[in-house]
Amino acid sequence: PGQAEMYAGLQELGVANGEDLKETLTNCTEPLKAIEQFQTENGVLLPSLQYALPFLDLHGTPRLEFHQSVFDELREKLLERVSAIALEGKVEERYKKLEDLLEKSFSLVKMPSIQPVVMCVMKHLPKVPEKKLKLVMADKDLYKACAVEVKRQIWQDNQALFGDEVSPLLKQYILEKENILFSNDISFLQNFFSPSPKTRRQGEVVQKLTQMIGKNVKLYDMVLQFLRTLFLRTRNVHYCTLRAELLMSLHDLEISEICTVDPCHKFTWCLDACIREKFVDNKRARELQGFLDGVKKGQEQVLGDLSMILCDPFAINTLALSTIRHLQDLVGQDTLPRESPDLLLLLRMLSLGQGAWDMIDSQVFKEPKMEAELITRFLPLLMSFVVDDHTFTVDQKLPSEEKGPIPYPSTIPEAFTKFLQENRIACEIGLYYILHITKQRNKNAFLRLLPALVETFSDLAFSDIFLHLLTGNLTLLSDEFALEEFCTSLFDGFFLTACSRKENVHRHVLRLLLHLHHKVAPAKLESLQKALEPTKQSGEAVKELHNQLSEKLELRKPSPAEVTETPSMELPLPTVPTPASR
Repeated sequence: PGQAEMYAGLQELGVANGEDLKETLTNCTEPLKAIEQFQTENGVLLPSLQYALPFLDLHGTPRLEFHQSVFDELREKLLERVSAIALEGKVEERYKKLEDLLEKSFSLVKMPSIQPVVMCVMKHLPKVPEKKLKLVMADKDLYKACAVEVKRQIWQDNQALFGDEVSPLLKQYILEKENILFSNDISFLQNFFSPSPKTRRQGEVVQKLTQMIGKNVKLYDMVLQFLRTLFLRTRNVHYCTLRAELLMSLHDLEISEICTVDPCHKFTWCLDACIREKFVDNKRARELQGFLDGVKKGQEQVLGDLSMILCDPFAINTLALSTIRHLQDLVGQDTLPRESPDLLLLLRMLSLGQGAWDMIDSQVFKEPKMEAELITRFLPLLMSFVVDDHTFTVDQKLPSEEKGPIPYPSTIPEAFTKFLQENRIACEIGLYYILHITKQRNKNAFLRLLPALVETFSDLAFSDIFLHLLTGNLTLLSDEFALEEFCTSLFDGFFLTACSRKENVHRHVLRLLLHLHHKVAPAKLESLQKALEPTKQSGEAVKELHNQLSEKLELRKPSPAEVTETPSMELPLPTVPTPASR
């Protein structure tokens, strides 16, 4: 630090500093005497020290070192005392003491050695005087040095400044989510939805935001406002995840000041338990229904927040998985979807979640109307696919008669394709059904329904979350990649239809091939490598993935030496009788 900063503020308190000593020495006739006098006037005024200091001189200990250690010791004691004052006596008295102390010490706030004490006093004051806050805010270094408790007081009246602090964290959060979706590790065991809610809340961004908010409702509201605005601007559903994670992080810390005023708290808490189990059980379904039915007239605005909580991909994933499970149960019970209240509630919540953007955008807070055809036509259609699978399995086991085995149904009802194109909820459930059959390694059903994915509502089949899950589940069908028919249906019939217009699809296909290239027939692999070559418009990620794939394929090519040796391997081998056949 510069000389001026080192002594900043001492003069105002009538304490001599380096400048005073310089002036004294410049204007005196006997410098040594002047120095001695300056030391006497400004040293530690303890009579016993007069004899101890010459003793230290004999040991070669510089006076600076002695004074520095005394200073450090006193500062530590002072810091301890300030923290103790903040906890003792009556509230008004303790804060009065701290305010007086701040008044006396604030002029030294720029002096590096004293600054920690001033900052400590401010940290313990629930309300730092406005004038002092403005001085801190105006000085970049002071603002940086002050505790988060003081910054909260500055932020709550300066939304723009708070936004500048929060913005990089939100960018980091979105980037982290996208990195997981595009990760090169593809597995059906570990995917985007694997971490538990509690583990996710330990993430750096959620923890930092939680700390920045503290117990301050005003700051919490500001963050929620930022999230709503960004969600509206970008339609990025990861902001909805952060909305729920932040609330639950404050819930974990039992910050009742915020949790009790957020009308979504209990609903989110209940849904969080469902997400943890990846299933909505009957008891929790009734609780969630109670919250939705309990929205009173005049309080409909809460639906906007609830819809954002339900739009979180982790919530959608749980609701969709539960829906598929319910449909399978209904097949076994010979029951129609319209007769299952639990299923209707799942659809109601899916509908509310999927309608979040429209509701917040239009500011019309009412639950979206459920289309009757979804329940009376689409879901029974899905159930008929489940029945087709059961029938086919049973047929395979029956002794085949002259007419030969019954082929697997290959056509898709036109209504199914139409629903996937025109109805958002039907599309979401349809996609989850396809993930479900892929996970069951049901190749027949997968190839039958795959053509319906080329055109879906708002291109949902080409969204990152679906493709991330699909590529993971396809690893279970890895042996099928050797078959021309399977690869043609999957790549030419589905992926490549969108690669040129959607960079993310290009990335997901390359991720999949990097993982499964050794399973694909060489000729097919070569044509895919060509088809997936980056264009001038392609981003760095696509180029990098394509390079990685090309390197892997280069390593797989047999060396010239191996090529010439291969024919010798094809000579008929002499038959050696095994011991058993003798």
